[in-house]
Amino acid sequence: MVQHHRHLHQSIRKGDHVTTEQADPAAGGGSSCAFVRKTRPKLFCLFLLSLFSCAFILALHLFCSSSPSLLKLYSFGLSSEIEVTVPRCSSTPSGSICCDRSKPRTDVCLMEGDVRTDPATFSISVYGSRASSTSHNMSSVLVTPTEPGQQEEQELLQLEKIKPYTRKWETSVMDTIDQLELTSKNCKLKADHHCDIWHNVPAIFFSTGGYTGNVYHEFNDGILPLYITSQHFNRKVVFVILEYHEWWITKYADILPLLSDYPPIDFSGDRRKHCFPRAIVGLSIHDELTVDPSLMMGNKSIIDFRNLLDKAYRPRISSLSSTGVKSNAQDASPSPLMLRYSSQGTDQQLKSTQVSVGGDIVEQTNRVVTIKKPKLVILSRNGSRAIINEGSMAKMAAKCGFEVQVLRPNPTTELAKVYKALNSSDVMVGVHGAAMTHFLFMRPGCVFIQVIPLGTEWAAEAYYGEPAKKLGLKYIGYKILVKESSLYSQYEANDPILKDPDSVNEKGWQLTKKIYLDGQNVILNLQRFEGHLMSAYDHIKSSRSRHPMLSQ
Repeated sequence: MVQHHRHLHQSIRKGDHVTTEQADPAAGGGSSCAFVRKTRPKLFCLFLLSLFSCAFILALHLFCSSSPSLLKLYSFGLSSEIEVTVPRCSSTPSGSICCDRSKPRTDVCLMEGDVRTDPATFSISVYGSRASSTSHNMSSVLVTPTEPGQQEEQELLQLEKIKPYTRKWETSVMDTIDQLELTSKNCKLKADHHCDIWHNVPAIFFSTGGYTGNVYHEFNDGILPLYITSQHFNRKVVFVILEYHEWWITKYADILPLLSDYPPIDFSGDRRKHCFPRAIVGLSIHDELTVDPSLMMGNKSIIDFRNLLDKAYRPRISSLSSTGVKSNAQDASPSPLMLRYSSQGTDQQLKSTQVSVGGDIVEQTNRVVTIKKPKLVILSRNGSRAIINEGSMAKMAAKCGFEVQVLRPNPTTELAKVYKALNSSDVMVGVHGAAMTHFLFMRPGCVFIQVIPLGTEWAAEAYYGEPAKKLGLKYIGYKILVKESSLYSQYEANDPILKDPDSVNEKGWQLTKKIYLDGQNVILNLQRFEGHLMSAYDHIKSSRSRHPMLSQ
């Protein structure tokens, strides 16, 4: 389940990053700020003071203009995103390791040179000369010779440890992630570490453990960071996966080939030693379900990721559509995946006239244009946070003028089928939960209505509301009233659970999960909710009036 790490998330948004490294003042052009003005003892005090003041101002000017890294370091209030525009490991020497541990969500290490895997010891080594490895100034563990005969230890130049998963602040889940040892070694040991398979493209190492199995975490912690980290390689990269799951490979089989031209490698399951010219260990992540263009090569955004999804699922959708036409001709029964609601009557039909003018001759051809009703998809939940009067709400939406489809996906539902339903929709309605991740499947300009149960307002907005806006959706958050929650019949009116959910959430995640996520359903006030539906309907109609082809 999505976890409510409000304090951490707010710290990330504000740029209050937890760092494990201290900035090296020498890296910021220390020579320019060491401005020493020699003075003669016989000068008058006033002249000394004036001259020192001018020199100090000049030094500050030179310091800031020649030391942009330190300018950022001392520019209080600047967002953290500005600081990361220059990669920490952009100039890693061959045969060495550079790790960026400055981010609160993830660690990422770059290994440059002759990279070789050793699954038996859960380690990855890079080989190079001692001179090239030790000359690079970075945080590392240097092992010096101790006793004769300890050849392996004597040649170990650098050691780093990393768990390549994007929730590093969350100890409970990180304890379940395999740890890799990254080592830099002297090149004369190269003969002792043969290659079974040599790859001429880089590798990206990451884990599909942790919360994998929850669609929010699969996209937020896995697929999106994988896109962010790999897209600039133009598919010329190999994915090496820890906590490898065959079902995950199958589930995302439409997406992975657009990120890599090569089959993924099971790090622990494939006992062969693979060699690469370069390796990235760990994935970069920006924010909840989004891509920050300022941090991407080519300024790619979440729109570009969404376009990749469209390209990935288009062939399968075409196949499903052709299969659906054949099956519908044989069987008119509805699919168990979805239910449909529609108001009485047919879609509005208009006669339009096409006029062509050639000299004095005017030809008119009549044709019938079918105006499609706006399509509204309800993502239905079973168990907790279900809409008790969902059927009545669907019928009301149909009366408002929507073609209504109730979608009931489960963990085994093929994503292409969900994508097909939402990609063709104008409005998506659902209760806060992991399934709201599917807003990524909607076209920019469409409407996302999120029903927000008691005690989930912050998470609903942070995890889904704000990211939806970045995708270009019109987001409508429907915060339920106390009487619309099933908790209303279980607690007294003055109970903090109803009156002050924030105070309950402050007592810890487990209590939040028990009461507001696992113990609550929704009974919509249909009259109140109808206003939100009409707002969505008007938005779609307005969009269609500006773009008439969307309605056909």
